[in-house]
Amino acid sequence: MLVRIARLSVIALTAALLATIPAHAQKVPAPPSIPTSTSDASSPSADSSFANGNPADFEREHMLRNMTLQRNKLRQKEIVDDSQQLLDLAKQLQDAVSKSNKDQLSLSVVNTAAEIEKLAKSVKEKMRDGN
Repeated sequence: MLVRIARLSVIALTAALLATIPAHAQKVPAPPSIPTSTSDASSPSADSSFANGNPADFEREHMLRNMTLQRNKLRQKEIVDDSQQLLDLAKQLQDAVSKSNKDQLSLSVVNTAAEIEKLAKSVKEKMRDGN
């Protein structure tokens, strides 16, 4: 009975995790808005042609957008790597549980299950931080 519950929980955890990865992987948050400063008439940059379109603001916005995209790519790579590790651990747990006796579980099985839980929480937090 314990083996069956462990198998079902591993399968359910793996399926739930793998089902959420494509949904979160496609979301790219908008870059933070950049406040435009209002300058007084005495400043040299107060030319009316650059009042809201300062070239420095465009460069900064472009740089922030690129940094955001790079962070998202790195976060996505980490999520994929952690998910692959999670899948490998789930397979190891399934093999260990199928080899164990129905009345006893080894300490390594319990430790592997704890490691899976910790890694799954980490992946969930990384997905949540991207939103």
